[in-house]
Amino acid sequence: SHPFTDFRLPTSMSLLKSAEAKILACLQNDVWSRFVTLPNQNRIWTLKVTNKSVRKHKDQAAQTPLVMVHGFGGGVGLWIRNLDALSCSRTVYAFDLLGFGRSSRPSFPSDASLAEEQFITSIEQWRQSLGLERMILLGHSLGGYLATSYTIQYPERVSHLILVDAWGFPERPQPQLQGSGGQGSEVKRVSPPRWVKALVSLFSFFNPLAIIRAAGPWGPGLVNRFRPDFKRKFEDLFDDDTMTQYIYHCNAQNPSGEVGFKAMSESLGWAKRPMVQRVHLLPPSMPVSMLYGALSWVESSTGNTVAQIRGKSPTSVMLIEEASHHVYADQPEEFNRVVESICNTVD
Repeated sequence: SHPFTDFRLPTSMSLLKSAEAKILACLQNDVWSRFVTLPNQNRIWTLKVTNKSVRKHKDQAAQTPLVMVHGFGGGVGLWIRNLDALSCSRTVYAFDLLGFGRSSRPSFPSDASLAEEQFITSIEQWRQSLGLERMILLGHSLGGYLATSYTIQYPERVSHLILVDAWGFPERPQPQLQGSGGQGSEVKRVSPPRWVKALVSLFSFFNPLAIIRAAGPWGPGLVNRFRPDFKRKFEDLFDDDTMTQYIYHCNAQNPSGEVGFKAMSESLGWAKRPMVQRVHLLPPSMPVSMLYGALSWVESSTGNTVAQIRGKSPTSVMLIEEASHHVYADQPEEFNRVVESICNTVD
């Protein structure tokens, strides 16, 4: 055989599976995990977490379940600090988005609305397969964008929409006109430093995670170098780099969901179809709660914009202090408390 054909990236679904198993072993509550097969044979990796001490399972079954949708490059393992707490009184479902984690990795169209539609259809078919009538839908980052789009299309299935540092809401700022409007005025963009531009052009040339994959055996080290915070966020649970390994193996598989994300995004991470242009399509009666990390790069002012657009509709915007973009991992106790109280307003 050709000498180069045996080069393997240090990853496989089985390594992802064992990294995930190590994480899920921390859970105290009952975990049921399986692949949910969609009509087109794509499979969605799914967790269902229930409280074993609630013997009256009828009570828990009566509560509207909470469904958690992770963000870009994530997977169900990232909710490790939240699943037990949030499943105390109701069933919690978490799944790997189509094209991410352990779910199937189909090809995605390069058109933004078609790529989005492929994500949304997979979520709806997943819901149908599980027979969930209604849910409290929570999405983080890209998951928040998709959860909102889902709720616009299937509002009768959602009791409350919870958005955590949601991606893709604001419109890209337009270039400013300088001067008084005379012929001396020129279009002046607020220009990022040159090194940022160089990096962005390099990144937009690749799929966002290609660099991790291209690093081959050095990939996990790269994740640790660039995201040391991930290791810190979970270091009381794991004394090694379990979490880093999990994130690495989630993203070193063949690219799929990230191709869909790339179709939906412009450079520097703006959405091609900003969600603020569509939030008015949510039913006026739909309660929406928007949580932001006070230290995050995501602008919480967008939440206020959404509240303004929705007028008298129930919209709340909350800042979680001392939390950055991964609010649920930075301040898990506060995050769990807030989400629990939102869920309790439903039933």
